[in-house]
Amino acid sequence: MRNSPEPLHAATLAAVKGVRLLLVAVLLALAGTLFAGDSEHEKELRVAAALGDNEVVLQMLDQGVPVDTANSFGKTALMMAIENGNIDTVSLLLSRGANVNMRTVAGCTPLTFAAENGHIALSALVLERGANVHDRTRAGWDALMIASRYGIYDMVDQLLFKGADPKASDKEGKTALIQAAEKGHERVVQLLLDHGAEVDSRDKSGATALIRAADMRHADVVGLLLAAGADADAADNDGATALIWAASQGSQEVAKLLLAGGANPNKPDKDGITPLMEAANNAQAEMELLLLGQGADPSLKDIEGRTALDIARKKNNLEIIDILQGRQ
Repeated sequence: MRNSPEPLHAATLAAVKGVRLLLVAVLLALAGTLFAGDSEHEKELRVAAALGDNEVVLQMLDQGVPVDTANSFGKTALMMAIENGNIDTVSLLLSRGANVNMRTVAGCTPLTFAAENGHIALSALVLERGANVHDRTRAGWDALMIASRYGIYDMVDQLLFKGADPKASDKEGKTALIQAAEKGHERVVQLLLDHGAEVDSRDKSGATALIRAADMRHADVVGLLLAAGADADAADNDGATALIWAASQGSQEVAKLLLAGGANPNKPDKDGITPLMEAANNAQAEMELLLLGQGADPSLKDIEGRTALDIARKKNNLEIIDILQGRQ
């Protein structure tokens, strides 16, 4: 007669529970230095939350462990559950009163953890429970900046609906728009523009979203920004325009958009370097031809008295020398 399945089922459950407890024990041992000064039960609550072990989470809470107990970095069980995408654990912790606006030593919140890890359902959940969309990390990043940088369109939309400020900037002066433009997230750029983002806002280096996008060769984003009224001749703190950056990268598609948008092919930076000189310095022969065809003046000189031809000769770039000599 075959054995009843019940004992086998019970043995399987016991084995699974044993493995789960072993994982908790291993993580507790590895993380001991991070939890200095905590009780063992407080450590166990956070590790269980990170693992999504709701049975242990409930056990610890029922034993009186504070739901918002934090490690030496200020990270709570709720933050750890969010970081690991454990939505059931997050719901459980919130139902037991977890604070959605707790902050780590670095200023991170449950909402910024959700944004950093791309957990849209979790950001929605903590927003419903009153998470502050304006809270910033120590670097000055709010959830909108983080989501924009990573191109998480649905989360950006969600945050804007909840009142996130598209004009806010981090400690480097970068707005969500600059973050998204720099990374080439076209849909997010358009969404931010539709919600009032300032198209010509500048970071601490003086760069606009257009300059950042041009430097990174994101032609689609450059086109969107120009269509939204971005200043094609805006210059950073060194006087470099988006066209100068595009010339340095040899991005003809970006350069064509900028020129069509009114960029001055002869506007120099603070050292007198024009887009034509920048292209010569970076051996961008096709860019030289494009700029010359759009009115770039090869006779202009930088503050050292050099023309684009002089720069090409110093670089011994025969192709560009031939191009420029033919224009003298």
